[in-house]
Amino acid sequence: MRAVQFARFGDPEVLEEVELPDPVVGPGQLLVDVEAAGINFADVRQIAGLYSPPKDLPYIPGSEVVGRTHDGRRVMGFTANGYASRAVLSERDTVWLPETLGGGAALALLVQGLTAWHLLRSSARLREGETVVVNSAAGGVGSLAIQLAKEFGAGRVIGTASTEDKQALVTSLGADVAVDGRVDGYAERIIEANDGRAADIILDAVGGLVFDAALGALTTFGRLISYGSSSGQAAQPVEPGRLTALNIGVAGFWLRPLLAEGGVDGPPMQELLSLTASGRLRPLVGGEYPLSQAAKALTDLASRRTVGKLVLVP
Repeated sequence: MRAVQFARFGDPEVLEEVELPDPVVGPGQLLVDVEAAGINFADVRQIAGLYSPPKDLPYIPGSEVVGRTHDGRRVMGFTANGYASRAVLSERDTVWLPETLGGGAALALLVQGLTAWHLLRSSARLREGETVVVNSAAGGVGSLAIQLAKEFGAGRVIGTASTEDKQALVTSLGADVAVDGRVDGYAERIIEANDGRAADIILDAVGGLVFDAALGALTTFGRLISYGSSSGQAAQPVEPGRLTALNIGVAGFWLRPLLAEGGVDGPPMQELLSLTASGRLRPLVGGEYPLSQAAKALTDLASRRTVGKLVLVP
């Protein structure tokens, strides 16, 4: 099979395309011919040795694929080594897919879609009529969270994005307003966009100084949900007295342990697939790259030149 691997930690340029034997399938596993492999920001950090670094090198990155089994079933699921033309999936963690759903759109629902669903339903516990702010709203999670917030009854949805083109995309996805997400003046722009009122919910994967600024844009009983730190900056420690004085809450979310408990193909995934099939949810595929251009895809993602979900096509 063809694969992309890294033999040392570093920038995406350390990736190299190689020919390797097909992976060995064990009990409860499926071997699939990969149709598309998902790209995530966590891959950039893993290749750099900063996130779940593998113990043994060389290593094939990639955690999610759409593929077809030897008996013709089209499935999606998590894998340990997705940047390849063939991959092994756990039968427990696979979802059967209709032929009408594109591989990139399906992969957008796996990590990014489930994350957006749980941010709003499980962590923020969105109530009808509340104002939701989605930072990095043109990205994979953000573009789906904008749409789901509206679907779940938010009264006003505000997205932040770094350029005018991305802001236009965010409003086309259903946001009532899109504003610049830079830290200077962040809270003031959010409050102005919400007609002079602070927000009920802010979803943030930027971290650092933006996380600090977001605390000042929350109303009474507002919730700031952190699910990443793409800025690479360290946020200031949150003083409990500040939370008490403002009557606000801070929570964190990480999808992996949740899926380890309950698997992939549950009610949240089925709702996402149903909404997509009916046209009420539009997964945004920002780019498809051949396997040989994995380094370019990851570089584009890390430099924030992309929108939506990125995929590799073997």
